[in-house]
Amino acid sequence: MIPRLLPAAALAIAALAMIGAPPANAPVAAQMGASDPISFEAYLELLKARARGEGVSEATIDRMTAGLTPNDRVIRLDQNQPGSATTSGYPPMSNYIANHVDAARIGGGRAVFAQHRDLLARIESDYGMPGPIIVAIFGHETSYGQVKGNFDLARSLATLAWEGRRRELFAGEFVALMKVADKGYPRSQLVGSYAGAFGNPQFLPSVYLRLATDGDGDGRADIFTNRADTFASIANYFRDAGWRPGQPWGVRAAIPAGFDVQAYRTRIAAPQCPRVHERLSRWMTVAEWRALGVVAQRGLADDIMVSLFQPDGPGTPAWLLTGNYRVILEYNCSSYYAMSVGLLADEIVN
Repeated sequence: MIPRLLPAAALAIAALAMIGAPPANAPVAAQMGASDPISFEAYLELLKARARGEGVSEATIDRMTAGLTPNDRVIRLDQNQPGSATTSGYPPMSNYIANHVDAARIGGGRAVFAQHRDLLARIESDYGMPGPIIVAIFGHETSYGQVKGNFDLARSLATLAWEGRRRELFAGEFVALMKVADKGYPRSQLVGSYAGAFGNPQFLPSVYLRLATDGDGDGRADIFTNRADTFASIANYFRDAGWRPGQPWGVRAAIPAGFDVQAYRTRIAAPQCPRVHERLSRWMTVAEWRALGVVAQRGLADDIMVSLFQPDGPGTPAWLLTGNYRVILEYNCSSYYAMSVGLLADEIVN
């Protein structure tokens, strides 16, 4: 919803009358104005007005938007993202796991865990989040802080909002970024992925404002370089998403020969990420699965609700997944991601 128009926004609306169609060979960003019918410059004024209306200081708006132009590369990357409606089949889970739970990530995770064992134990006590899961998220998102992205977040988010495919999402994230910057972060530090995620845990600006946490008591939630703040923020995200302390994310399961996993697939259509959830079985207790011959290979209480997952088909590894697996999916709605996070966390403490 567009907020009440302030003077700068009114000027932007007036600028619409002067917009002409760009030549056919113009860059992707320039061509957007022809279909959207608003120039980037005019739309940026609307974003500035919205930020002002939500209390962002004029000084922050000026320094964060100076010289902004649309980024063709960001638009191409966004438009090339595969959609669930056009993706057919599922690549083997085993290949993904081999590439993402490899010796380098396992070794790096063990080193980080050993270095920060006491800190992670304190955070687990405060938030109920296991240290190995926190470290596994850190490893998957940024290779333990080594790869955080170098896109100018203000430029990327303004471009994606103007592009219009998910306008309200990215307009909201742009304004949230202005609020993050208003806390004193320089524009040079506010860099990250092309889609707006930043810092060690790759939070979107709105997630930072809601869940980033001061983990060392210095009054600042620095998820860029501060490990205590990074770990506490990841833990706070998972606690907010409903992580249940004392339960694993899942355990390996033994399945009897000839067991038909497909016969127990869920009949419920998930409102979010349906292609992920449609691969899981119905949810039953550990005791109910055992009565069918499906046995957890590590201890799980009989009354815990679990889903059976055998991603690569008959004769391949299978797992019983708890509700905490679904919490990992809240971070990134991909079974490949969630499985690799869980398995990396297991390897970190093995």
